[in-house]
Amino acid sequence: MNITVDFAMSIEFLITSMIVILLPGTGVLYMLAVGLGRGFRPCVAAALGCTFGIVPAAIASIIGLAAIFHTSALAFQTVKYLGAAYLLFMAWRILKEGGALDFDEDSKPASMFQTALNGTLINVLNPKLSLFFLAFLPQFVDANQVNAMPTMFYLAGVFMGLTFLVFVLYGAGAALARDYLVRRPTVMVWMKRSFATAFGFLGLRLALSER
Repeated sequence: MNITVDFAMSIEFLITSMIVILLPGTGVLYMLAVGLGRGFRPCVAAALGCTFGIVPAAIASIIGLAAIFHTSALAFQTVKYLGAAYLLFMAWRILKEGGALDFDEDSKPASMFQTALNGTLINVLNPKLSLFFLAFLPQFVDANQVNAMPTMFYLAGVFMGLTFLVFVLYGAGAALARDYLVRRPTVMVWMKRSFATAFGFLGLRLALSER
């Protein structure tokens, strides 16, 4: 297996990846919600789920399946609307009493598996993630390389590792603020409404977005 990545290109890839990962999106929003609602340990499960959810998009883009989204409007629209529906479902669960992301300590929390699964589905049901990898990874591969697939898998693995690390840090920061919020029920209510609104907005934006 031949993996070839230029040093300067590697630095550029790391910087670009960090910028992309740090930008607020559904994954970051989910990590903050879990950290505030459940504490640090569930954040690790959520980060694992979000990271694992990148795998299908990375594989699809590397082997060329993401090109289907460019040629098949039906395939793109189907996955897009499923993703939008799931984000709206997440918004409803946040507002629902005793929901998986409820900030109430007395409510029955979601299991670690369910927490990870939610994170996985958030990324799996986002068709734009495949298109992102399709456009993103080739920029950092030597055009003269005979077989670029091993290098692209390597870069995707690095991106996933950075995602996990950054998401855990996001969750840890939210978990640190949790004790402050637990003592302020009114603030927690507004936090729930804010997260639900944000998930709902992202869901609608995905549903209404073009390719």
